[in-house]
Amino acid sequence: MALLLKLVYAFGLYVAVASVYSLCRLIQNYRIARRVGVPIRFVPIDHNNRLWLVVDRKVAWLLRRWLPFGLGDNNLTRFDWRGWEFEDKYKEHLLLGDAFMHVSPDKNWLYIAFLIFCVVVETFHVLWKFTVEGQQWKTQRRMAMSYFNEANNEMVWHETVSLASDALHSWASKPFVTSTADDTRTITLHVLSKAAHGKSNKFYSRDDQEDVNPETNYKEALRIVLDNTMLIAALGRKFLAKNWLPRALKKVNTACEAFQRHLTEAYEDEKQALICGRSSSKSTYMASLIHASQDEATGSTGGLTEDEIYGNMYIFSFAGHDSTTHTLTFALMLMAVNPDVQDWISAEVQHVFGDQNPSNWNYGTGFPRLHRCMATMLETARLFTPVPIVKSTGKRATSLKVGDKIIAVPADTHIILNYAALHTLPRIWGEDSLAWRPARWIQGSPNGEFDMEQVVWPQRGAFIAWSEGQRSCPGRKFSQVEFVGTMAALFKDWRVEPLTMAGESIEAARRRLVHQISTDSAQILLLQMLHPEKAPLVWKKRDAGVSNDQSMVPKV
Repeated sequence: MALLLKLVYAFGLYVAVASVYSLCRLIQNYRIARRVGVPIRFVPIDHNNRLWLVVDRKVAWLLRRWLPFGLGDNNLTRFDWRGWEFEDKYKEHLLLGDAFMHVSPDKNWLYIAFLIFCVVVETFHVLWKFTVEGQQWKTQRRMAMSYFNEANNEMVWHETVSLASDALHSWASKPFVTSTADDTRTITLHVLSKAAHGKSNKFYSRDDQEDVNPETNYKEALRIVLDNTMLIAALGRKFLAKNWLPRALKKVNTACEAFQRHLTEAYEDEKQALICGRSSSKSTYMASLIHASQDEATGSTGGLTEDEIYGNMYIFSFAGHDSTTHTLTFALMLMAVNPDVQDWISAEVQHVFGDQNPSNWNYGTGFPRLHRCMATMLETARLFTPVPIVKSTGKRATSLKVGDKIIAVPADTHIILNYAALHTLPRIWGEDSLAWRPARWIQGSPNGEFDMEQVVWPQRGAFIAWSEGQRSCPGRKFSQVEFVGTMAALFKDWRVEPLTMAGESIEAARRRLVHQISTDSAQILLLQMLHPEKAPLVWKKRDAGVSNDQSMVPKV
C-alpha cells in the first residue's frame, strides 16, 4: 500500500509540474503571438505532440459527444486534432480573416488562406530524418528532378493503363467490389515499383489474395509502414523493436525492417552494377539518384549520403504513391455518385482512342488530349487535397503581407497553408465552391468540339495541391499521368455505381455514399476515407451513347 501511494504521489507530482510548465509556455507563446497582430485561438496540446497524434481524433470525438451543456464545443475538440481544416473548410477564415494564430504550449501555428514563397520547408522522414536548406536542398532537388522526364512519364502511362485494365477485368467479374481502396493502392504501388526499381508486377485484387508476408514482399511492407506512419513517429523505431510488444506492433516493426532491407538491397545492387560498369541506365528512381550522386560527388558540392538516398526513396514512396492512391479512391467514389461525369469522361476517351486496344494507346498523342480526365483529378484534389503543407520560419523571423498590411512572423513559428480553406473560398471558386464539379476546370468549345477544350487554371496561388514555386512537388506530372491513365482505362467502356442495399433505390444509395464520403474522411498522415470497404461498388458495361454536356453541376 505504501508503495502504491508513493507511485500515485509521484504521478500526481509529475502531472502538476507538467501542467505548470505547459501553462508557463502557453503564456510565453501568447505574448509572442500578440505582437503578430492577428486573431488568436488557444489550443491546449501542440499539434506535433507525438503521443497526441496517436489519439487526437478519438479523444476529440469522445469529448464532443459526451461532455454536457455544450462543453464539448471548445478549442480542443474544434481545432486540436489532425484534419480539422477538412471539416471546417473556409468557415474559420471567413470569421477571423486570411490569417490567424493557434497558440500552444510548444509552438505557435499561423494558419493562412493564401500562398507564400518566403519560408523554409521542414521535411520529416519516419525512417530517416533530415531537414535540408539552402544549397544542400538545391542539390538534392536537382538530383531528384533528373528522373522526372517524358521518357519515364511514358513508362508510367503504359504501366498504369495495363494495371488499370487488369483491375477493371477483376472488378467486372464480381457482383460487387469492397476492395476499391486496397486495389487502387496496388495499382499505384506497382507503378511505383516499376518507377523506383524497374520491376513490373501483375495486378491482384486484395479480395483474391491471402495474407502477404511483409518480410518477403516489398509492396506489403510499404503498405504497413504508410498505414502506421503516425504510430511509428510517435513510438519510435527503438521502442517498436521491443520483444514484449503485442503482435500487431511487432508486425509494424517487421514491416519497417523489411522495407529498409528492400531499399538497402536495391541500393547495393545498383551501386555494384555501377562499380562493375554494368549500369549506365537512369530509368529508375533509385538508379537516377545514385548516378546523380556520383556525378555530383566529382564537383564541389559532393553527392548524397546513403541516408539521404534512403530518405529520398522513402519520400518518393510516400508522396509518389499514397497521395495518388487516396485521390483515386475519392474520385471513384465520387464518380459512382455522379453518372453524368462518367458519361462526360467516356465521351472524351472514346473520341481520343476510338476502338484501339488500351495496350496500344499512345502517350504522346493521347495523354495531352484527355482534358476531362485531368479536370476530374484537379477537382478531386481541390476538395480532397491529400497532403497538408507545413512551412516554418526556422531560426529567422520573416514578414508576410496579409491583405493591405505587413505582419512580422517570429522565428520558430509553424505556418500552415490552409488548403481546405483556400480551395473552397467562394471569392475564388464561386458560390458552388463546395460542389464537386470537374467541368469548372474546362473551357469549352462553342461548337462542342473535343479538341478545342482546354484546362483553365485559377489565379496563381489559388490551387496548391502540389504546392507552387521552387518547392512544388517534382512528381506532379508523374501523378497526373498515373491518374489520367487509370480513369481513361476504367471509364471508356464501363461505368460504376454504389451497391444498392435491400429495399434501397439507386438514388438513395448515392445519397448514402455522399454521406459516407463526407463523414468517413479524415487525415491520418494524408486525407483519406477511413472505411472505404463499407462503400461497395458495382461495375457494369456501358450502354451505347454518352453525353457531351459541359453544363452539369453534380453536387457533393
